[in-house]
Amino acid sequence: MNNGACLLYPLTIVLCLRVTTNAAITAVQLSPTPSMFQQRGRTNVRQFSAPTKPALIWSRAWLTASKRQHVHMAANKVDNSDSLMPTRAERKKIIPLGLMFFFILFSYTILRDTKDVLVVTAPKSGAEIIPFLKTYVNLPAAIGFTVLYAKLTNHYSREQIFYMILGTFLAFFSLFATLIYPNQLLLHPHAFCDVLAGALPAGFAAPIAILRNWTYALFYTMAELWGSIVVSVLFWGFANEVTTVKEAKRYYPLFGLGANVALIFSGQYVRYVSGLRRAWSGLAAVDPWGRSLRYLMAAVVAAGIAIAGCYNYIQSSVLTDPECMNEVAQKKAQEKTNMGLKESLGYLASSKYIRNLAMLVICYGMSINIVEVTWKSKLKAQFPNPNDYSEFMGAFSTATGVVTLTMMLIGRSIFKAFGWGIAALVTPSMLSLTGGIFFSLVLLDKPLAPLIATLGTTPLMIAVIVGALQNILSKSSKYALFDPCKEMAYIPLGPEEKTKGKAAVDVIGNPLGKSGGSFIQQGLIFTCGSLAAA
Repeated sequence: MNNGACLLYPLTIVLCLRVTTNAAITAVQLSPTPSMFQQRGRTNVRQFSAPTKPALIWSRAWLTASKRQHVHMAANKVDNSDSLMPTRAERKKIIPLGLMFFFILFSYTILRDTKDVLVVTAPKSGAEIIPFLKTYVNLPAAIGFTVLYAKLTNHYSREQIFYMILGTFLAFFSLFATLIYPNQLLLHPHAFCDVLAGALPAGFAAPIAILRNWTYALFYTMAELWGSIVVSVLFWGFANEVTTVKEAKRYYPLFGLGANVALIFSGQYVRYVSGLRRAWSGLAAVDPWGRSLRYLMAAVVAAGIAIAGCYNYIQSSVLTDPECMNEVAQKKAQEKTNMGLKESLGYLASSKYIRNLAMLVICYGMSINIVEVTWKSKLKAQFPNPNDYSEFMGAFSTATGVVTLTMMLIGRSIFKAFGWGIAALVTPSMLSLTGGIFFSLVLLDKPLAPLIATLGTTPLMIAVIVGALQNILSKSSKYALFDPCKEMAYIPLGPEEKTKGKAAVDVIGNPLGKSGGSFIQQGLIFTCGSLAAA
């Protein structure tokens, strides 16, 4: 069962670890010069500095370089990060950014839990649909957005682009709950798909399910793009423009504190709506799922309005305040880039720094996708009822928020004690350990069945629980350490590399990584007929 994925997973993890250490050394060797920081009005020059002689590519060499870096910083007395209380100007900037992140991840958690329930429990669908969605729907959509975003940056201000993109997402999710879902029977071509299913081999069941439930697939794609676009491009791109390197090192690990409180609240809200849905299931004149979707999407729209309000406050009250932003930083935060798309791609392709950041994102996506899809196939087998599935995902999101909140609290200490490279290595190491345990359990389910029976449960339920723990630990380490490390690496870059390079890395790199894992799973599905038989 899932032998192919189990054999390929360690290879992906090894690649991820190697790329992470290479990217760490490259980040040191390609550090910006002191004059670049002076131009941006940033005084903490040694944040990214290190010895320039060649280093070994494995983590021992990076740890040595990090220790040397701390010695230099201590000798020159430039590290002011020991101060626990932010200044008034920092509070004016950091608090609204933290609130933005809170509401963005509150919405994303609701969307993520809802999209999985819709596509996995849809008629004649299952977890097998996810690899095909990520490759043939999500990836083209992400590439299309990157092309559009590059064009928009040449014609509109950052503020205009932010409102246009956010408004598009909120309009779609509102229309899905009020118009698209209530008319799904008219929109879904079930009869045509039944004909296709009878004419094609069993391996084509997943692509046919995408066509059969195409509105659900569209919702899944928009929810995935919310994570790539609103979280990575709109929020982090904006935060990197208005935040200094010193502020980033102090506060980026703490941004997630409020955000993961949002995971806890949104998870509990999903569970609350699941309870309402269960109560409505006894009413003949009520569609429980349709009504619950209105509740869920209403929360997403309300959070979106709050996001726009925080963004407007920063634009009007923070970027115009000389105490918060010096004149050079204000100009850079508001200026537009004017390089053409073809020229931009050629420029980014020549940047070793950007390529390493892209490989980090791609390798993480491949690793987590291989485990996650296998786990969701077990989850559907254990909870075939959509309401039970949704309720479990709500509890899963809450647990993820609690664990991530804990890791966020110790994240600052890890950065301070070990530096950027070791902090970046925590996530791939966690993936390797927890993923190995999960797949070992999947492979040995039959030999372990008698032992598991003595615990009063089944191998399937144990696989669901262990898979949930694997996802929680992997994602919490990503949110607490991997994401802040990645975002810190963008700060010293120029406006062109930062804006278009970040869009290319986050919007294309993340789906491309997931698609890499999906191609592996697709081969197994076409060969074996299903994930369960793979």
